[in-house]
Amino acid sequence: MDKPKRILDRINSPQDLHALPLGDLSRLCNEIRQEIISTTSTNGGHLAPSLGAVEIIVALHSILNCPEDKIVFDVGHQAYAHKLLTGRRDRFRTLRQIDGITGFPNPSESPYDVHPSGHASDSLSVAMGLARARDLDGKKNNIVAVIGDAALSGGMAFEALNHIGQEQARMVIVLNDNGMSISRPVGALVQHLGYMRMSSQYRRTRDTMQEAMEHSGPLTQAMLDFGRNMKESMKQFVVPDTMVFEQLDITCTAPVNGHDLAQLREVLRMSLQSDGPVLVHVMTRKGNGYPPAQSNPELYHGVGPFDVAKGELIKNPAAKPKYTSVFGDALMKEASKDKAIIAITAAMKDGTGLAPFSKRFPKRFIDTGITEEHAVALSSGLAAGGKKPVVCIYSTFLQRAIDQIDIDCALARRHVVFAVDRAGLVGDDGPTHHGTLDMVYLRMIPGMRAMAPSDEAELVAALHTALKMDGPVALRYPRGEGVGAKLPPKHETWDVGRSRVVREGEDVAILAWGRMVQNALGAADILAEQGIQARVVDMRWVKPIDAEAVRAAADTKLMVTVEEGVVRGGVGEAALGELARSGLAVPALVLGIPDAFIEQGDVEILFERLGLDAEGIADSVLARLQAAVRKPDGRVS
Repeated sequence: MDKPKRILDRINSPQDLHALPLGDLSRLCNEIRQEIISTTSTNGGHLAPSLGAVEIIVALHSILNCPEDKIVFDVGHQAYAHKLLTGRRDRFRTLRQIDGITGFPNPSESPYDVHPSGHASDSLSVAMGLARARDLDGKKNNIVAVIGDAALSGGMAFEALNHIGQEQARMVIVLNDNGMSISRPVGALVQHLGYMRMSSQYRRTRDTMQEAMEHSGPLTQAMLDFGRNMKESMKQFVVPDTMVFEQLDITCTAPVNGHDLAQLREVLRMSLQSDGPVLVHVMTRKGNGYPPAQSNPELYHGVGPFDVAKGELIKNPAAKPKYTSVFGDALMKEASKDKAIIAITAAMKDGTGLAPFSKRFPKRFIDTGITEEHAVALSSGLAAGGKKPVVCIYSTFLQRAIDQIDIDCALARRHVVFAVDRAGLVGDDGPTHHGTLDMVYLRMIPGMRAMAPSDEAELVAALHTALKMDGPVALRYPRGEGVGAKLPPKHETWDVGRSRVVREGEDVAILAWGRMVQNALGAADILAEQGIQARVVDMRWVKPIDAEAVRAAADTKLMVTVEEGVVRGGVGEAALGELARSGLAVPALVLGIPDAFIEQGDVEILFERLGLDAEGIADSVLARLQAAVRKPDGRVS
């Protein structure tokens, strides 16, 4: 007997959900979960958040008319079910792979993807803009924002909520309340939501309201008006504390079981009938449907390949220590000797390698939640109070706090150390997570110093150096494994703005930053086979760069700069500026990330495509040498 065909295999667009009975929709949810689990077990990805949001997405697509109606995802790491339902089922196995579909919503990939989500707390602002544009055009389509409880704690979300309530924008906010972010969420709002979850009065009120809704059919506008008008009494009856959403004049539903499809669809249908903003408070379990992810949602938030049956991550026994863990260990050793050191992160305790630090030094660890701006300004205050704050934030997230780095730290001359994790290409998470801008935005700030260690030993030395300095200083390091460098028994302290020559050569000078030093050494080996001797310089410092090393490059046939960041405004162009200020000229080649957003995929493949692997660097050098013509007087034509 033939195996029954999956319902999922018949879904080519969200419209195919509209005629399905509730039983088939429930079965579809289970099939979607199995597809997500199977694919992420091979490709890695954001498993736990996507499993927790399956019913939300199925419910929305079963009653909305997308893409005319708009769903705006916050962060977007919970949107795998959305991708499966919007014409990408056949390509889902390419998730997060080179030339495949991205792990986040991407408007260039599908008309159903409204916004290139990747950073938290921006969905409500985008949704408000869509609602205003709709109203100006006299249209009637629906706007729905899906945001997690942790993302809701971000300042940008609060700004949007205030505006939404003020303007009474017709839109629905689905609050996916799973009690989890990447690390467990913190903050007063999360505590408020937790209180609402625990309140027996709130639960009784929820049950009473649900019973009334089940017997009344579609909720009338009068009931919605009643819900809005009873704001003050609800605040007193439901919870003793104030309800922040009702204070902002946003109608808020009682908590809804986010895995009860029938209840979800009913509440969403009723909420969409409102003429103002409605927040649907949905309770979900992160990792729902896969026990290992349910029991350890932090581990399975963003996961690598794993064994589905055993629920165990697939580990490479030959793997080298990761930069993040090397940094975390080094910071703990420094903190054991210096009680002034405080570690700060923004909802990324595990991702930045600070979990061991938080356990060993709980009073000297601060997780501010998804609030990068606050975390940086907080560090300024800590520094003013005599502490040594070390702010550990991913490169792509730290760019949200440029103003605080500039004014609160640099202008105030505070000794704040910025540990910029995930600097450079991060691989499978793609353009929203590649850390390609930090060298530019750190260099532009007066008084800022920044380092780019080239291996694990250099990372430890860079941290030690940063802690011994005054004023704001940053060290940037990549995601993933190191090169296996042996850590020195004694910490080295670098001289500010001084590089080191790691290979001698008189024909070409390759000035490299960060892990590009390893690729530059590989390129030098290839060039040597062609009879070209290349000097390789580990520049170490992003700012100030070593002007002496740049001037020395003018004595060769070609100066090459290699950086894992955008070349526009980057360190390569800074090196050219040093040559100009010194009145020197030499044929030059600036290699790095082009003026473009880089797709997702294995980092080594991306390096190859960008010409930043050893072979690519060598090929570019050979081509440039052939094109360069030096006149007898030393001038270049």
